[in-house]
Amino acid sequence: MALLGGIIGFLLNKKYSEARIGAAKEAAKRLIEEAEKKAEILKKEALLQAKDKFYQEKAEFEKETVEKKQELQNLERRIIQRESHLDKKIELLDTKEAEITRKEKAMIQQEKTIQEQEKKVVELIQRQRIQLENIARMSSEEAKRLLMESMEEEAKHEAAKGIKRIEDEARETADKKAKDIISLAVQRYAGEYVAEQTVSVVSLPNEEMKGRIIGREGRNIRALEAATGVDLIIDDTPEAVILSGFNPVRREIARISLERLVSDGRIHPARIEEIVQKVEQEVETTMREAGEQATFDVGVHGIHPELIKLIGRLKYRTSYAQNVYQHSLEVAFLSGIMAAELGINVKQAKRAGLLHDIGKAVDHEVEGPHGRIGADFARKYGESPAIVHAIASHHEEEKPESILDVLVEAADALSGARPGARREMLETYVKRLEDLEKIAQSFQGVEKSYAIQAGREIRVMVQPDRISDEASAILSRDIARKIEKELTYPGQIKVTVIREMRAVDIAK
Repeated sequence: MALLGGIIGFLLNKKYSEARIGAAKEAAKRLIEEAEKKAEILKKEALLQAKDKFYQEKAEFEKETVEKKQELQNLERRIIQRESHLDKKIELLDTKEAEITRKEKAMIQQEKTIQEQEKKVVELIQRQRIQLENIARMSSEEAKRLLMESMEEEAKHEAAKGIKRIEDEARETADKKAKDIISLAVQRYAGEYVAEQTVSVVSLPNEEMKGRIIGREGRNIRALEAATGVDLIIDDTPEAVILSGFNPVRREIARISLERLVSDGRIHPARIEEIVQKVEQEVETTMREAGEQATFDVGVHGIHPELIKLIGRLKYRTSYAQNVYQHSLEVAFLSGIMAAELGINVKQAKRAGLLHDIGKAVDHEVEGPHGRIGADFARKYGESPAIVHAIASHHEEEKPESILDVLVEAADALSGARPGARREMLETYVKRLEDLEKIAQSFQGVEKSYAIQAGREIRVMVQPDRISDEASAILSRDIARKIEKELTYPGQIKVTVIREMRAVDIAK
């Protein structure tokens, strides 16, 4: 029985074990199937992600290709323009080379003529030397020394007289000389002025806006230039458009109009004309309000509305980087203060000071000095003769005839020449005055030198025993030329050489 029970237990254990093994196989098979399904799902997801990444990279590559193509087109356009400029320069150089060759031939011929004349002069001098030695019974060296000394003194005297005569003639033709001086000043200062004071920059939100501003076949930019009268420069400057024009009011209208068009987003010719018309009206209103505010601040009344408008127009005008509107207010206040000290009409002085530069509001449109332009406008709109003459004479286009004329001229000089008025740092201002005095001190015979009137005049004291009256005229001219050559300054600098001779004796 025990053996039978063991056999039965063994068989039962064996059956139980086989059942467990079968169940384990079924579980393993099920796990394998689930793993295969998950692997298939992961594989599909990976394929989808790979396809999305491929399409995304493809889109970025196409966008980059379009941008590169646009850059290449712009580069090609610039290269074509440069080639055109080079062709023009080559033609100009060829013309200049031909001109130089012609002049060189002429110079060679002149040189031959001069050499022949020099031979004749040498022979003539030799004959004269022999005659002088026979007459004076002196050696040629002694005669040469005496002759050179005599000629040197005579040349200095003649030069001094010639300079004085030329200056007298210049005073008689002061108008022509003034125009020449103004032309020279414009030529010397034109480069920096155009670069800094005739452009406005409008910032853009992105580079795509440049294309919208240009428009199809350039119709938008042409419409904007025609409506405002300024030039739009769209170059490689990132996210910026440059407005160029000599009329500051038109440039301001163009700047505001373009900013509004960019913020609005609707850019087409009809919209451009509409915005420009609205901005013109707003700027006109702003100028009128600024003029009225200036007359209120200064405390003058009864000025013609057109003159008030011109005063407001000065808000957009600069002179040597100084705002002319603020400068006019400053001159008005300075004139009033000095008039009060002198005991003359304060309101009249303030009125003349406020109006003294109104000619600058229209000097882009009317020919002539701004003092005379302003005087004509003041006369036209009913200002008194005293005010008109003060405006006309504040830069001595006309001779000052009253205290008011001199007072306005002095206030104008104070406002324009003080340190900081024209964006000149104090250190630069002091350095310019020191350099001015050093230039005067570098000449022989100069005892002392003083820069006065905020650097607009240099007074030079000379030693009377070394510098004669005639030499003083030459010295003032030489100092002025050296100042022109070595210094950069606004306006003019007057050079005054002072020679004082004192004779002292003692009675015993």
